[in-house]
Amino acid sequence: MANRVELAKAFDPKELEARIYARWVEAGYFAPDPDPGRPAFCIIMPPPNVTGDLHLGHALVAAIQDLIVRWHRMRGDATLWLPGRDHAGIAGQVVVERELAAEGKTRHDLGREAFLDRVWQWMDRYGAVITQQHRRLGVSVDWDRERFTMDPGPSLAVRTAFVRLFEKGLIYKGERITNWCPRCSTALSDLEVVHEEEVGTLTFVNYLLVPIPDQKEPASIQIATTRPETILADTGIAVHPDDARYAKLIGRTARVPSVNRPVPIVADGAVQPEFGTGAVKITPGHDPTDFDIGQRHNLPTVLVIGRDGRMSADAGPRYAGMWVTEAREAFVEELRSLGLLVKQDTHPHQVGHCVRCATIVEPLVSDQWYVRIAPLAAPALEAVRDGRIRIIPERFTKVYVNWLEHIRDWCISRQLWWGHRIPVWTCADGHVFASVDEHPMRCPTCGSADLEQDPDVLDTWFSSGLWPFSTLGWPQDTDDIRRFYPTTVMETGYDILFFWVARMIMMGLEMTGDVPFRDVYLHGLIRVGREKMSKTKGNVLNPLDLIEEYGTDALRLSLVSGTTPGNDTQVSAERLEANRNLVNKLWNAGRFVIGNVESWPLRDFRGPLPVAPGARSEADRWIVSRVNDVTAHATRLLEEFQFGEAARTVHEFLWGQFCDWYVEIAKIELREASTEEERRGIRTNLAWVFEHTLRLLHPMIPFVTEELWQVLTSFSRSDGIERPTSVVVAPWPVASTERDSAAEKRMDSVFEIVRGIRNLRAEYRVDPGRWAPAVIVAETDPDFYRRMALVIGQLPGCRLRPIEVVDRLDRPMEQAAAVVVPGVTVHVPLAGIVDVTRERERLVRERADALAEIERAETLLSRPGFVEKAPSEVVMREREKLLAVRDRLVKLDERLASFGA
Repeated sequence: MANRVELAKAFDPKELEARIYARWVEAGYFAPDPDPGRPAFCIIMPPPNVTGDLHLGHALVAAIQDLIVRWHRMRGDATLWLPGRDHAGIAGQVVVERELAAEGKTRHDLGREAFLDRVWQWMDRYGAVITQQHRRLGVSVDWDRERFTMDPGPSLAVRTAFVRLFEKGLIYKGERITNWCPRCSTALSDLEVVHEEEVGTLTFVNYLLVPIPDQKEPASIQIATTRPETILADTGIAVHPDDARYAKLIGRTARVPSVNRPVPIVADGAVQPEFGTGAVKITPGHDPTDFDIGQRHNLPTVLVIGRDGRMSADAGPRYAGMWVTEAREAFVEELRSLGLLVKQDTHPHQVGHCVRCATIVEPLVSDQWYVRIAPLAAPALEAVRDGRIRIIPERFTKVYVNWLEHIRDWCISRQLWWGHRIPVWTCADGHVFASVDEHPMRCPTCGSADLEQDPDVLDTWFSSGLWPFSTLGWPQDTDDIRRFYPTTVMETGYDILFFWVARMIMMGLEMTGDVPFRDVYLHGLIRVGREKMSKTKGNVLNPLDLIEEYGTDALRLSLVSGTTPGNDTQVSAERLEANRNLVNKLWNAGRFVIGNVESWPLRDFRGPLPVAPGARSEADRWIVSRVNDVTAHATRLLEEFQFGEAARTVHEFLWGQFCDWYVEIAKIELREASTEEERRGIRTNLAWVFEHTLRLLHPMIPFVTEELWQVLTSFSRSDGIERPTSVVVAPWPVASTERDSAAEKRMDSVFEIVRGIRNLRAEYRVDPGRWAPAVIVAETDPDFYRRMALVIGQLPGCRLRPIEVVDRLDRPMEQAAAVVVPGVTVHVPLAGIVDVTRERERLVRERADALAEIERAETLLSRPGFVEKAPSEVVMREREKLLAVRDRLVKLDERLASFGA
């Protein structure tokens, strides 16, 4: 065969992947088609934080999104996948501060400007690493449009959005209770606090009541608290208005232990009567609920914990400077000495931790910038309720709605140096204004040039909330905005539905008047044990390590095939090995096809797959029918965002039907074909089906499919049909609506026969290398089985020769085993291929053992009290063993009968 092309015996991803990716980038395949007539499809990549290497969770995002993007590109859409990176705010500052700490320095040693220079160095270094990792993962993003949240364009978008909200009165500054991280030295939003259950102590304390002259009354009121050190900041006691136990005490005054501060006893519906004693201390300066109660009852605010996590001067000289935990123990001892400590009970409760550094968060009253969120939340709720935005899986819609219905104003200021500086300025005369200009020259009110900018930076999620349109050029009216906004799909993890997705919807509607995307697809998380993988936790798996061991295609397929919408997953070595085996299986199938097909005619890539001219066998018709069915099924699954199911569907077809059956049959039919025309038909069908399958697999495993497709099509005949330059831009396969049910039914019976013959040979311990005669009794369709006899006999594991096909038997066959399928019986004479006498003796011994085992199990199960007293799993195991042995006895009797015993 003059045009035969040889592929390497083994697939070597290290040699191929870099070369293939460079060719894709150089050819410009990842840029959207400029043809305005093509429908636009756009995904904006969730920007990974530049806080180190990517982890396997980012690889999952890349694998899923690249599958979606490659599929839409092949469908003919003008497809834009825009990459980017996030400056990471707190997380970015924390990692650089850790680096400084290793050098014995702090950011204050450097000063703000020098520290920011150091952060930029980190961002440049690890930004390049992240870009390279994404390239190794094979992402088909448009690198010419790559964005960073601190780039000039997105930074202008941040200032523009802030000023618009500020001028509408939707951004304000005020003193409110805030989550404060002493380690990061900044305020946190509610979403940046992770609550974990810890076993603490519930301390019961008596507060003395201010007596009323000449009245007999209780001397004290008892409260319970998990934070006795904050008693020093109490400004009230609250009870539920319907709690009869305390009805007569409402309006009375109690004294705070140690500081002797008089505080009122108030009634408030927020109190839970079942907690502790039903009376609670009110500390507006250090508890969110207490702050709200304090606002309703005009209680003053006292702060006894500072921003550094130590007790402040207002805690008194005895406690000032102590760490909170140290002060807690000391204050309990003071309560004991005062005779006011009642008892302490072990008590599990939720404790808030910083999501970035895991430090316990202190609720503190502080002056911060907030977004008035209710006017933004209402349109975001409506956009999901009326169907303009669809959330997948649908169950997260309820979660989204519930959160937005109970949302609190968003604290957007952070006491950091790294990030977008809040664009608010104050002049020497005290005028405050917000400016889109990065460096305004004069106060718009008085003209003063003496201006000072707010020192805080914005929450990183503020800039992230603008990402779907700031990356496309907003607030400028750009070609990309006009063509690709709203974007099509937002694919991300369900864990940032509130952090990011909800804020993008709110900001998109407010800034552009339209939704930022049509569909939200939420994937699950990759977990290590029960923990989410994250760089700050240090439990990451580097995808590059797995790529080195298994190859990019195997990694990507393992990630995609193991996922279902909204459900968590774990990636195991077994799954990675299985998918590496699949890639190798595909490569070996490609070696066979490419090595056995000559110059083959291209067909219309945009039409459904037909049976090749000259391909006449049922196997050829069967495989075409099957690949069309799989194409239709996989396409429907992709349209329904069932990416894991789509990958598994194509996987099973490739391995279980194309490779295990069709390739093996084609080997035999090529060998046994009587004419060149017949061989040409088989080869063309092989080439057409394999080419079609490569396109079907390409979005999931792009590298190996590209290499095989290029080689396979390189020696095809165009016959006037234009050949795409790459599978990347080849059309997505189209499925025929017709199925060859007759061929599928016939071939299914062949496969059932072959499986039965393989089992029979194993059961009777026939030498694997020995040929055995067979008689096929086909009551219907005997001509088909005459045509298939050579194939059945030569398929791996069968080795039947000679095979006689008849439509009936004149008399029963003695000493023969049989395989029975509907309408067909295959008889395999045992004489001559097994030692009948020795096999019969062995079966008799096994039958005796089986009878003895049955007797033992029946005796045990009938023993008085065994079923009632033995553990249920023991009884179940014995019953299952008995059923298995009985089934084995039936089979042994069948085999003995085949020997005439």
